[in-house]
Amino acid sequence: MGYETGTKHFKVVGAVIVRDGLVLCARREPGGETGDLWEFPGGKIEPGESAGRALEREILEELGCRIRVGAKVTATTHKYGFGVITLTTFYCELIDGTPTATEHAALLWLAPDELDDLEWAPADLPAVELVKLQLDTRLGSE
Repeated sequence: MGYETGTKHFKVVGAVIVRDGLVLCARREPGGETGDLWEFPGGKIEPGESAGRALEREILEELGCRIRVGAKVTATTHKYGFGVITLTTFYCELIDGTPTATEHAALLWLAPDELDDLEWAPADLPAVELVKLQLDTRLGSE
């Protein structure tokens, strides 16, 4: 991509955790460019770490629960004032524990058709659109 030399680039992962047809949404703490916006929980990939392992670690650290990482939703690159992020989102299954907001202002479980009710961080928007389409189709066929 044609970003300026010296621009920080972060590789991050996000978990689209689905339980009983509902999607877990996390609101960021206030402050900064993405404060108070909603996102799929996750975080930065550490050097030498796979995307799946990073997601398992971040969810355990941020939400206190364990997940099984499944199919990739999408990868999106977005430029913020602080740098460029490439966000890769994955469908995830909750396998142990109950998500608790320790690093987020709030957590909500929403149906796919309710996701538009929230103000999402820009990097998450392409995944939100795909999740709505894919889950509505999948849930509608049951």
